[in-house]
Amino acid sequence: MVHIAYCSRRGIARAGSLMSIIWAVTFDCVDAQAQAAVWRLALGYVEASLPEGFASWPDWFAHFGVPEDEWNDGAYIEDPSGVRPGISFLKVPEPKVAKNRVHLDVQVGGGRGEPWAVRWPRVKEAVDRLVAAGGTVIREDEQDGIPDHMVMADPEGNEFCVL
Repeated sequence: MVHIAYCSRRGIARAGSLMSIIWAVTFDCVDAQAQAAVWRLALGYVEASLPEGFASWPDWFAHFGVPEDEWNDGAYIEDPSGVRPGISFLKVPEPKVAKNRVHLDVQVGGGRGEPWAVRWPRVKEAVDRLVAAGGTVIREDEQDGIPDHMVMADPEGNEFCVL
């Protein structure tokens, strides 16, 4: 199976004498479109822009020799402001089988510096939207007896926190 991941901001960024490499996150998954839909909502991302010089994704896939039966095997989302990393979802034959060793924290509450009475309703609202889109609540974690964050899973069981 051929996978070609597209990142709209490839390359190297320089700030003074510092150099950083532009990077993206890739999720292996069974259903790339479903995963992308949940994560677009969770992160406020959008579908990735078409690569420069191409009129459509099928044109891009054909140009790079991706077999037509694999054109729906991936999905790509990006931060609409272009600041945060892009995310790719690539179809793989096997489902997730173990707990994540890395996870994303979706920080919708504004951070722990925000008063709990402001932060927690934001968390609950985001959790409700994500459940409606196919996410699952795993548990509510507390700190000092007060709800602190929600541990959730996307449609394929990848854990993430909403705080």
